[in-house]
Amino acid sequence: MAVDAPEKQVEIQKEALLEAARRLFSEGFDNLHCVTAVDKNDSIELVYIFYSMGSRACTILKTRLALNDLAVESLANIWRSADWLEREVYDLFGVKFLNHPNLKRILNPDDWDVHPLRKSFERPDIVKKTRY
Repeated sequence: MAVDAPEKQVEIQKEALLEAARRLFSEGFDNLHCVTAVDKNDSIELVYIFYSMGSRACTILKTRLALNDLAVESLANIWRSADWLEREVYDLFGVKFLNHPNLKRILNPDDWDVHPLRKSFERPDIVKKTRY
């Protein structure tokens, strides 16, 4: 489906995320399409992509998290899709989503204390020779 309305991109403080998300939901943005992150070396940038199926509009919210404070409110109580999307970002980047209903790793081993999409990631020595 093509988006008719021009895409809007807004950068906000992490403290404003939950309120901004609630406002988008009340304005008809019924689809949280994507939650992802970008390691900017000195911070982690969260990127949220929202769609309104009714108005065929798209809005992108971005917020930066300091490396020493990788916690932000979960949007899972507003959009059910946030449950898995936030868990993926938690697993790969180490962002903690406060008040998430089931925040746990979904791609990597539970006992890992590393996050593979961070620039500081160093691969654990777990590679085993496999005969094909």
